[in-house]
Amino acid sequence: MESQLARIEQSLNARYTLWVREALDELQHNFTITDPTISGHPIVFASPGFLKMSGFSREQVVGNNGRIFQGPKTNRKTVMEIREAIREERAVRVHLLNYRKDGTPFWMLFQMSPVFSKEDGGVVHFIGVQVPIRRNKKLTDDGADAACNEIAFGSCRREVCPDSLVELTRVLALDTDTNCKGVKIEESCEASELEKQRAATAINNILSVLTHYSESTGRMVCGKRCSLPAAGLINSSLNISLGRIKQSFVLIDPHLPNMPVVYGSDAFLKLTGYDRHEVLGRDWNFLNGVDTDSSILHQIQESIQAEQPCTVCILNYRKDKSTFWNLLHMSPVRNATGKIAYFVGVQMEEKCKSQDRRGLSPEIRQLGAVGAVKVAVRSLSIGASCSKSSDGFNNL
Repeated sequence: MESQLARIEQSLNARYTLWVREALDELQHNFTITDPTISGHPIVFASPGFLKMSGFSREQVVGNNGRIFQGPKTNRKTVMEIREAIREERAVRVHLLNYRKDGTPFWMLFQMSPVFSKEDGGVVHFIGVQVPIRRNKKLTDDGADAACNEIAFGSCRREVCPDSLVELTRVLALDTDTNCKGVKIEESCEASELEKQRAATAINNILSVLTHYSESTGRMVCGKRCSLPAAGLINSSLNISLGRIKQSFVLIDPHLPNMPVVYGSDAFLKLTGYDRHEVLGRDWNFLNGVDTDSSILHQIQESIQAEQPCTVCILNYRKDKSTFWNLLHMSPVRNATGKIAYFVGVQMEEKCKSQDRRGLSPEIRQLGAVGAVKVAVRSLSIGASCSKSSDGFNNL
C-alpha cells in the first residue's frame, strides 16, 4: 500500500512528465497545487515565489494544507467561501488575510481554480494563486504618518519584513491619541484591477504548463470540465471529508452495476494491502475467496436488498492472498432527502476486537465510523440543495 508521502510524490508524477516540476519552478508566480483525492487535501507543489513570500520551506509546506497559513484575524467567512467552491468544484477569487511563518499578517488576492481530467471529468488538482495586495492608504485628516499606515496594514501597502514585527507590535499598542488612530490590521483590502489580472494570468500560465506536460502521459487535463464525471466518481469535497475518518471502510454505490467501490479509506488500504487505484471500481465483494462462506454473502445481499444494516464475521483475503477474519458492518447511507446514496462497509480484523484505549467496544467504533460517513454525505447533499436554492433566488 502506498504511504501518504508516496501518494503526495506521485500526485504530479503519475499524471505529468517528470519535467513538470522544473517548468512550474520557472514560473514567476506565487502559487500552490493541492490534491483533493488524498486524505487531508494536501499541498503537493509550492512555487519558489510562494515559499519566498510566506517564509516557509518546501518541506514545511508540501503535505500540509492551507490552514497552516491562517491565523486569528483570518476571516472565517472567506475560508468557508473557499471550502464551498471546493465542494462545488468551481473557481473562486477572494481577498484573504494570511500569515507568514514569522507570524506577520499580509493581505492577498487568492484565486483558486480546479484542474479536470479530460478522461473522466473528475477534479485531479486545485491551483491556488496568491497575489499580495499593494495599496496606498490615504492620509487621515489629521495628517497621520504614512509609515504608520504602511506597517499596520501589512501587505495592504507592501510586504512586511521580519524586522517589522517589533515595530508592528509597537504601532498597534499606541493609544488612541496617536496618528495611528482607527487603523486596524483586519480591515479588508480591495485588490486593484492589475492585481486581479495578474492572478488570472497566473492561473492560465499554470494550466498551460499542466496541460502541456500531461499530453505525453496520455492522462490529459484541462481547466474546464470537458466531460461529465464518470459514473462512480465521488465529489472531491466528499473525498476530503471521508479522508478525515480514521477507521477502515469502503463506500459502495448501489446504483451502479455490481455495486462498485467508489471510496476506500487509508485504514482499509493498510488492512488489505491494496493501493487505492486497485480498489476503486471493484465489485463490493472483491475481498472474498474460495473459502469464504457463501451463506454469509447471501445474508449480506439480503440486508442490502432490504436496505437494512447487518454485522457479520466473514473470511476475507488480502492482496497477498493471506486470509483474515473480518468483523464487517454494512449499513445504508441516505442523503438529505432520505434516499439511499451509498452503502458503507466498515471492517475490523477479528484479532482487533478488544476495546481500544478509550474503552470503546468494536461495535461502538464501527457505528462511529458509519455515523461520520453519514454526516459527510448528508452535509454534502444539504450544501448542494442550499446552493441550488440560492442560485434560483439570485436568478429571480
